[in-house]
Amino acid sequence: MAERPLSPHLSVYRMRRYTLLTSLLNRFTGLALSAGLILLVYWLMAAAAGPGAYAQAESVLALWIFKAIFLVLLAVFSYHLCAGVRHLVWDTGRGLERAQSRASAYVVLGASAVLFLGLACWLLIRVLA
Repeated sequence: MAERPLSPHLSVYRMRRYTLLTSLLNRFTGLALSAGLILLVYWLMAAAAGPGAYAQAESVLALWIFKAIFLVLLAVFSYHLCAGVRHLVWDTGRGLERAQSRASAYVVLGASAVLFLGLACWLLIRVLA
């Protein structure tokens, strides 16, 4: 009996670089956001534990390394949100043609950059005020 191919197999799809790259980035950003939830859970548990634990968590999370992690998570969130909207549009059967897919890849990159810069500026204004 002949061996059957795995289904779905990567050789079945004709993925262009931009489609493959944006899809993989969407998956990796989802993983990064899931890992970032550890910080959120730590902060929430400290808030629930009382003022002493919250003050300690606040001092730990105010370190420069965590600020850098928060900035990266903000960029990751921006990309994942925009790419998720793109995938929702694809689920309706729209934007699947090669030219549309390429254009939407650039729109996702541009929109996520604008969203990230807007959120980063807003946070910077809030911190400095």
